[in-house]
Amino acid sequence: MDLLEDDTTGGNAHDYTVAEIAGAVKKVIEGEFGQVRVRGEIGRVSRPASGHVYFAMKDDRAVLDAVAWKGQAARLSVMPEEGMEVVATGRMTTFPGNSKYQLVVEELAVAGAGALMAMLEKRKAALAAEGLFAAERKKPLPFLPEVVGVVTSPSGAVIRDILHRLRDRFPRKVLIWPVAVQGEKCAPEVAAAINGFNALEPGGAIPRPDLLIVARGGGSIEDLWGFNEEAVVRAAAASDIPLISAVGHETDTTLIDHAADRRAPTPTAAAEMAVPVRADLLAWVAEQEARLARAAAQATGQRRQRLRDVSRALPRADALISTPRQRLDFWGEKLPAALRARTAKARVHLAETPFRPDVLRNYLVNRHRRVGEWSDRLGPALDRLARDQRRGFDKLAARLTPTPVAAGIARQRGQVDQLWARFTRAASAQAPAWRRRLDALDRLRQTLGYEATLERGYAVVRAADNVVTTKAEAAKADALEIQFRDGRLKVGTGAVAPRPKPARKPSDPPEGQGSLF
Repeated sequence: MDLLEDDTTGGNAHDYTVAEIAGAVKKVIEGEFGQVRVRGEIGRVSRPASGHVYFAMKDDRAVLDAVAWKGQAARLSVMPEEGMEVVATGRMTTFPGNSKYQLVVEELAVAGAGALMAMLEKRKAALAAEGLFAAERKKPLPFLPEVVGVVTSPSGAVIRDILHRLRDRFPRKVLIWPVAVQGEKCAPEVAAAINGFNALEPGGAIPRPDLLIVARGGGSIEDLWGFNEEAVVRAAAASDIPLISAVGHETDTTLIDHAADRRAPTPTAAAEMAVPVRADLLAWVAEQEARLARAAAQATGQRRQRLRDVSRALPRADALISTPRQRLDFWGEKLPAALRARTAKARVHLAETPFRPDVLRNYLVNRHRRVGEWSDRLGPALDRLARDQRRGFDKLAARLTPTPVAAGIARQRGQVDQLWARFTRAASAQAPAWRRRLDALDRLRQTLGYEATLERGYAVVRAADNVVTTKAEAAKADALEIQFRDGRLKVGTGAVAPRPKPARKPSDPPEGQGSLF
């Protein structure tokens, strides 16, 4: 190029600036390599906070720096990872600030299925090392879920197969979260759907599913690649709701199959895993009911037979009560004679008892003596009880001093004084405001009254106690009273009745007295 030629003929060579050289190199590289496809292995990868992605592409002889700007990096179908063999499409440019050239990547694709499988195995090993595929983390599926959440495309045959199979086996409520099942939108939408179902509150407006099914039909490894993304795998492993993976056909395996709680070979098989067969359940219930009835009948029969066998060894009821009945009859026959003998004996004893006045007198003397002894003992006992009670009262009196009562009275008096001071301050603070309000209302009354109109040159004509508003009424009146701004004028010879003062309301204070409120 002319710009880069060196003039060796003399000392009059042109002096180029560094920026001119850098700009010329940039034009050459961008002009010669405007749009290129470069194949190579990804080396180091850097993702700074700016959102741009910097990485290196290399082969056995050279290294090429590459960059995917923030906006384009979010649209890449494959995110660069160290060790991947890729085909990058973009344009060559230079970075004058560091005297280097680089590839601005617009599209990134994996170079061949072998590289994809190698990357898949590497990712699988890394996630397995974190324990995301561990068997102890997997949750059991509910036997009969009330609500089934399905993450799939709403327009494919997969959702129709699932709904048809659920309807045939055991109809359940189904919530469908539509997602893209391939392409660059697949992974973020599937991960968002799983997290969204888990974020639903139990008992909310939208019912929270008891079971999730992530489903997609078969396809190539590139078509199913969204279900191998790390975001999808982590969302499936972190799901609190049991999850069935039904991605692809039976021979297709993705990383979500390892993170899910159960893998189904097909979407139809996932529906079969989700719910039991209603007809089979009804048949099983009927069979259990029949078995229960047979068992109850057999147990009742066995106990009835055992009762009959035991009853044979027991004596008859007549034999058990015959002896007691005979004994009762025997003593019943002897009872009248025994009563007569007992009565005669008691009569003889009563006749022999000496009920004489001296016996009764001695008995009364003894009772009086005993009463006297008790009365002699009662006096000292009452004295001792009185002394004990008095000592107890003296102890209580010593404890009852007027000091606590006086302190309580002083405390209550202080509280009353504080309340009275607060009441006085409140009344003093509110009285001016009330006075200003009354003054404002009075001014409003005066403004709205007819006296203010008289100030502007008008007059009020009255006949008797009525206001005259027409010429005919004025002609009929014997006398008129005209009220001006500065007083009233009587016109005519008739009498004009004085206007009565308005009656004072009972609630109004007497004249000359005010009210605090």
